[in-house]
Parts: sequence; structure tokens; C-alpha cells
Amino acid sequence: MIEPIAAIAATGIQEVAAPSKMVQIGNGDRISFDQMLRVGVETTNSKIAEADRMVAAFAVDNDIPAHQVTFALEEARLSLEMMIQVRNRLIEGYQQIMNMQV
Repeated sequence: MIEPIAAIAATGIQEVAAPSKMVQIGNGDRISFDQMLRVGVETTNSKIAEADRMVAAFAVDNDIPAHQVTFALEEARLSLEMMIQVRNRLIEGYQQIMNMQV
């Protein structure tokens, strides 16, 4: 079972409605699976950009504590790793569907 992307879970997703392929979020709105994936990719991208910004700022100036930079880098790495695992599962599922006998 694929665990929800941490960033998407932070948006308040509460339940998945299988028949409509839509996801219920905290404020009552519904988003589709592709929108959920887009949110995950955009969140991962923003975490990576933030980590890069913090590393650059840390290299130029010592105003940012080293533990904050390390935390941002680790958060970006874990987010990217999760995105890669989701991609691998999607590819694996696609390959299984394509190998089915009709």
C-alpha cells in the first residue's frame, strides 16, 4: 500500500471516494488523482528549491543555523524519495496492466 505523500496529508485530505476517483479534502472540496499528484510534485519542488536557497544563504552568510539547513536538506531528500517511490509504483501498476491477457 502506498502511504500518502506527506505534503498532501498536510493539506487535510480525509477520505478517498473510489467510485468518483476524487479525494475529499478538509474544507469539503474534492480533487482528482492527477491534481493530488501535481500537488505532491509541486510541494517536492518547492522543498528542493527552499533547501537550495538555504544552502546558498548559509554558504554566503552564517545567519542561518546549520541545523536548519540540514533539516531542510533532509526534508527535501525524503520528499524526493517518496515521489520516486510513488512513480515506481505507478510504473509497476501500468506494466502489470499492459501485461494482462485480454
